[in-house]
Amino acid sequence: MEFILEPIMEFVKCLGRSSCTYLDYHLNFDEAVSNLRREWGALNSRKDDINLQVQTDVLPLGKEVKHEVQSWLDHVQEINNEVQAIQGKIQKVKWYSRGRVGRLVCKKIEVVKNIQEQGSFPNGLVVDKPPPGIIMPIEKVVGETFAKEKIWGYLMGNEVGMIGVCGIGGVGKTTIMKNINNELVRHTKFDKVIWVTVSYPLDVTKLQENIAHAFAVELPKGEDKERWAAELMSIMGRESLNLFLDKVGSHTIEVPNLERILKLIVQECGGLPLAIVVIAESMKGEEDVKVWNNALTELRERVKSVTGSDQEIFKRLRFSYDRLNNSEIQNCFLYCSLFPEDYPFLRKELIEGWIDEGLIDVLPRRKAAYERGQAFLNKLVKNCLLEKTVNWGRDVFKMHDVLRDMAIKSIGPEFGYMVKAGMKLTEVLDKSGWGNDLKKVSLMKNNISKIPLGLCPKCPTLSTLILSNNRSLLEIPESFFEGMPELKVLDLSETGIEALPNSISNLEKLSSMRLRGCWRLRYMPSLAKLIALKKLDLNDSRIEVVPQGMEKLISLEYLDLSGCRYLKEIPMGMLSNLSNLQYLSVYEGLKIKGEEVARMSKLETFEGIFNDIQSYNYFVKSQDFQILTDYHMEVGKRLKGSPTTPGESVVSIIDCDLGEECIVLPDNLSSLMIWGCENMRSSLNKAALLEKATELRSCFIRLCEDMECVVDLNSSSYPVLDKLEELYLEKLPKLSVLVRVEGVATPPHVFSNLKRLYISWCFEIRKLLPLELLQAFQNLEEIHVFECTQMEEIITSSDSDASSDKFTFPKLRILHLWDLPQLKSICSAKGVMVCDSIEEIWIQGCRELKRIPVQLPLLDNGQPSHLREIKIDEESKEWWESVEWDHKNLLHPFLKYSSQ
Repeated sequence: MEFILEPIMEFVKCLGRSSCTYLDYHLNFDEAVSNLRREWGALNSRKDDINLQVQTDVLPLGKEVKHEVQSWLDHVQEINNEVQAIQGKIQKVKWYSRGRVGRLVCKKIEVVKNIQEQGSFPNGLVVDKPPPGIIMPIEKVVGETFAKEKIWGYLMGNEVGMIGVCGIGGVGKTTIMKNINNELVRHTKFDKVIWVTVSYPLDVTKLQENIAHAFAVELPKGEDKERWAAELMSIMGRESLNLFLDKVGSHTIEVPNLERILKLIVQECGGLPLAIVVIAESMKGEEDVKVWNNALTELRERVKSVTGSDQEIFKRLRFSYDRLNNSEIQNCFLYCSLFPEDYPFLRKELIEGWIDEGLIDVLPRRKAAYERGQAFLNKLVKNCLLEKTVNWGRDVFKMHDVLRDMAIKSIGPEFGYMVKAGMKLTEVLDKSGWGNDLKKVSLMKNNISKIPLGLCPKCPTLSTLILSNNRSLLEIPESFFEGMPELKVLDLSETGIEALPNSISNLEKLSSMRLRGCWRLRYMPSLAKLIALKKLDLNDSRIEVVPQGMEKLISLEYLDLSGCRYLKEIPMGMLSNLSNLQYLSVYEGLKIKGEEVARMSKLETFEGIFNDIQSYNYFVKSQDFQILTDYHMEVGKRLKGSPTTPGESVVSIIDCDLGEECIVLPDNLSSLMIWGCENMRSSLNKAALLEKATELRSCFIRLCEDMECVVDLNSSSYPVLDKLEELYLEKLPKLSVLVRVEGVATPPHVFSNLKRLYISWCFEIRKLLPLELLQAFQNLEEIHVFECTQMEEIITSSDSDASSDKFTFPKLRILHLWDLPQLKSICSAKGVMVCDSIEEIWIQGCRELKRIPVQLPLLDNGQPSHLREIKIDEESKEWWESVEWDHKNLLHPFLKYSSQ
């Protein structure tokens, strides 16, 4: 969860340092991300230019890419993978992790710039490559250019697989073919061009030897020469069999009696890589020879009677579609064809679409349906019917163009599909374009600005109509929906409509109405008769009042009113009437009461704001709350910039006066934020039932002016927090200790799984980690302390200054100490911090610190094993010379100044 803070210029003022500090990475995070995207885009533009130039230089001229150029292109691909990984971190970054991720971003910017500078090849991109065949001496072709051009056209096309040239002797057949041979040798479309002269009478053995010689292979000696044909077929079909085995699993060929069938199936794929990949994936894991033999029979039956290259491809690909052997998954695949070519599906968007269409068997819970959809999606990816990529940290799924064509042209008509998505249409088809047998129509992502007045398509079986992403569509005639009595799914998202026609009110079979992003939509007719409606998405619409009759939508399961910033209120009692709601999102100042939400006995996902702690507590204590699986609940007021992360369970308490009121926290809470709350002396002791919040992973506490400690173990009730991984404390002016342990005989391990500890602008705290609880911090990976002006010691020392305690932090990777002017020691006078995993140590503005007690693991050559850098500020050079540190002479290569 990312938090957008108030202006923090004091943050910069107090540092007074250069832009290479951790805090600068934090502050300049958004700018750095923008810079990375810009430089990365420039790098890939350069890559695209080089690829285009390579294609221009290579394809027609018989050349090949220089090794240095190919190496650069490969390096760019590696960089792309690395940047995509960073994009994932950017998408998931917590507010308090921005500095660390920002540092990665800045480093990657320099790498991207460097590789971009290397992408200059003044001496050209290509060199001549060895010819794929032999250039033959030829005579000039006279008067037969038409025949030559016709033959050449067949060779370059995809429709003809074999060409015969016939004619009486002396007309120039050989001359033409020699000429074509030479053109093919110069042309890089083919890897190998073979010229073989067949003598008369035919000598098959000699012919086979000549072909083998052209491939630079030797046929096995002493073998039955009748097997040479199979050997040659194996040689020529090996770029196909290897590809098939790579996808199906190379071990498959080891199954007894299966090799012959595998080769025959590859042969039936006709050399089409997509068909090979898709069919192989559909058979992956299958080792039963009978099943393979049946698959070969099915494939042959499909292919033997087809004509035309499209049909040949489609029939081979349909084999994998049919092998899904599950009508639900097959229909989910076909649904993807309703979207434009190369459309990037997000996981949630795609599965939600399947649920809306009723393609997943009706399940009692929406979450169960989503999980079933996830299984279907995995199946389609596994069978290569959908492609999975990652874009800015999010899974993206695409349908291959050829598979989409197959779905639309070969399968879609059987199911009444009409797809005109992404075709730059400016008007909806006239009446003649709407067949009365249509079931699903997609006109999405066009430039449609007009639906003719009076247009009333007669589509008695139409169940789905998608008009989304036609942003210039401003109006829909009243008559348009009158001939669609069976319409179930209507998608008008991202259109410019200002009002829905009244005829919508009569679509009594309608189950899903998507109006997301209709930024001009103000008027909706009565919904009272839409008793079958299960989903209503009005996210980011301009409605000012809830639609009339919405309280009568007894079947409604999904309601999204987030982003409706002009909607002032939801009538009291309306939500509780919607007893079947499973998904509810209400934001933008629409505060609701806990007792009303508590009546929604089927609610699984909830996003919204409560008026006060009492209302929130009422809901959390209710029995119906227990079925909630995902939520983002805020109390007090909306914290801008803190949207729900899918799969997270988040509670944010903002600007509340808690007084004696305790915060009741859910059992499955994953993230807690307490911001600007008064009367909280021991913050987490105020959270009743927190000991049951076994899934709490992150906690963020900020601007709670009365808070003196995070956890008070002297209290009769305190949380254990044994699963907490991140603790962020900021601007807590009275905070004096992290955990109050005085008088506790055997303190529990309250932070036994804590990995990241951040504390800043806490001006009263003097000691950070109490010695009594040190064993609880064995999982710490990062310690960040900055601008705590009274901080004197990181680990509380034992009584004796002469002690030689060893403090072990086996997983600590990062230690950042900034602007701690009173810091005199990290631990006891002769104590040692054993840090076997330490990678980064940044110390800045700690002039009173005389000794760094961090013990580094050393390799056999005496060098630190994990250390990457030690960073100090420019003004601390003199301090560095005087500070004590074992093996300090070994550390100079790792030392960096923040101005660098």
